[in-house]
Amino acid sequence: MIEIGTPTTALSARSVTKPIRHRPTALTPTVAQLAHRVILRTLRVPQIIIPVIVMPAFFVIAFTGSFEGVTGVRGFPTNNFVNWIAAYAMVQGSAFAGVGAAGTMAQDIDTGILDRLLVSPIRRTAILIGPLVHTALRAIIPVVVVLVIAGINGLDFPGGVAGVGIAVVGSVGTAVVIGCIGLAVVLRIGNIRAMAIVQVVAFAFLFPSIGQVPISFMSGWLQDVARINPATNVIRMTRQGFIGETGWAPTWPGLIVIVVGTLIFGAWARYELSRRVR
Repeated sequence: MIEIGTPTTALSARSVTKPIRHRPTALTPTVAQLAHRVILRTLRVPQIIIPVIVMPAFFVIAFTGSFEGVTGVRGFPTNNFVNWIAAYAMVQGSAFAGVGAAGTMAQDIDTGILDRLLVSPIRRTAILIGPLVHTALRAIIPVVVVLVIAGINGLDFPGGVAGVGIAVVGSVGTAVVIGCIGLAVVLRIGNIRAMAIVQVVAFAFLFPSIGQVPISFMSGWLQDVARINPATNVIRMTRQGFIGETGWAPTWPGLIVIVVGTLIFGAWARYELSRRVR
């Protein structure tokens, strides 16, 4: 009990100036809420997923009709070109899904939502993981589209269920890596114009690869680039179940590309996010 006349200034000062610290909310519920927010945005504006549906369908139909004759060339790995192009179409469509993560972040920057998230008591990493979770889920769309359209055109599954599962891993992994690159670039530039750069980067990685023909069918600088291109390992891993049995040898290089790419570009995105707090 404080008596009348007792000095309480020091006590009051300590009580008032003591900082109030908010403990950051748990990571998983925050990520789930942020991913759910992006999913709702997609459902309200469904046209933003049109490229994820149209482009892989276009690749399967157009390339199968144009390159079907190449299967008659000695040394081509399969006698059905749709088996060869299906994986490339999946990875290409998943790359578009990854670019979508950059679009989400760019919109949050323009509308000021990112600034609100940065001052809220949540873990900074959740701001990045939320869009990436949505990106991974959206990468399933081109896989399903390709399986349906290519299946109608005679797609074989010599690798069975394991081959399809590996194709899903390769597609989702591609989307996450491109998504990390997109988040980093958008956070660095700070506006929607960064989307163009992300799209160019995605195409630059995927086109000079084994997407359309094997390395042995290439020549000159394109063959050299395709040989060292990380996307070649991812496409080879994704494709294996459509042209033969699955195995560890064509799988582990693709997994390494996905894991290392996610770690490196994810760290870059985290760094760029931290710069906005300073």
